[in-house]
Amino acid sequence: MNLRIISTGGTFEKVYDMLQGKLRFDESQIPKLLATARAEIPCSELMLVDSLEMSDEQRHELIQACRQATEDQLVVIHGTDTMVETAEALAGANIPKTIVLTGAMVPERVADSDAVFNLGYAIAAAQLAEPGIWVAMNGRLHRWDSVYKNRTKGIFEEK
Repeated sequence: MNLRIISTGGTFEKVYDMLQGKLRFDESQIPKLLATARAEIPCSELMLVDSLEMSDEQRHELIQACRQATEDQLVVIHGTDTMVETAEALAGANIPKTIVLTGAMVPERVADSDAVFNLGYAIAAAQLAEPGIWVAMNGRLHRWDSVYKNRTKGIFEEK
């Protein structure tokens, strides 16, 4: 398989800390999800950060990880709040690969999460889409420059 998953965190990767009463990062949920699906896909935990707190340096680190990956198809797990901004940075880096960003509105470890669906959809999209930067959310695939997060509806839509 010519596919790799790179996680940067986001809501997708958060867990509920019942002692603190808030969401926090523990470890990437991706290896467990892939094992459950019996999917042998290499994955890298690059960082676990809320996208609202992602720095330009961390975006550069992601760009470097995408460039250095031997695979031509990449799925990036990312927070939804600044997903489009990171997609723009990746597009500006002119990486000749298919890079699909996805995330979740509800953490994977919380009931009624959209995380597993979005991950599966992004994996399929990365294998079928043309090279470029894409956002796969809510069962739709969008070019990075034609999508936005509709905060009222809690979904990604075409501009």
